[in-house]
Formats: sequence, structure tokens, C-alpha cells
Amino acid sequence: MAPADVSVLTGNQPIYLSPVTIAELTFGAEVAINSGIRQKRLASLSRLTRAPVLPIDAATGEVFGQLAAAIRSAGRQHEYRVQDLWLASQAIQHNFGFLTRNRKDFEDIPGLELRLYEWAT
Repeated sequence: MAPADVSVLTGNQPIYLSPVTIAELTFGAEVAINSGIRQKRLASLSRLTRAPVLPIDAATGEVFGQLAAAIRSAGRQHEYRVQDLWLASQAIQHNFGFLTRNRKDFEDIPGLELRLYEWAT
């Protein structure tokens, strides 16, 4: 997704990143199947990290615990969704919408305002 694509979806609203997103994108670059893909991914990451990064703090941890408990109480697994729950916790903590193209991993998280997008074809 290019910065122009993000601005179409978000308008004038501020954009924030999570350290979790940076970790996931860095991992994706580091395990790329060839150096060309790795360099493209690292260049994209460099552009993205111009946005401010939200900290993960004690309040984020409290939200995380509440979300994990709610998902478990609903009879769903939370253990394999740790990264997703950290991302959702940050969005909920700061009362932000959460931009993703992956509805299925986030749609059952209570209190999360999903903003979905699709890749341009």
C-alpha cells in the first residue's frame, strides 16, 4: 500500500504505527526469498516508519489482558493471536480505528473499530 492509498482511506486523520507492525514487516523483509524482494520490503518499511510509533505501555497491557480474556471466555483461541491482540489493544487504548485488509483476524475483537482496505489490482 502506497502512502497515497492510505491517505485516501484515512483522510486528514493521523496515522500511527505499532512496534508490532514494524517487527512483522522487518521479519518479512529479512526472510524474503531473494535480495531484490528484501530491498523492496526494506524500502517500504523505511517509508512507513516516518509515521509516529505508539508505545506499548502498562495501559496497553491491561487492554490486552481484557481482550485475551474476552476472546477466551467466548470460546475462541487467543494464544496464537498474540501479535494481533497487541495491535488491537493499542488501537482500542487510543480510541483509534484499525486499518487492515485482514478482516478474519480482527473481526471478533470486541471494541475494535475495523477499517478495511483491499490491494489495488
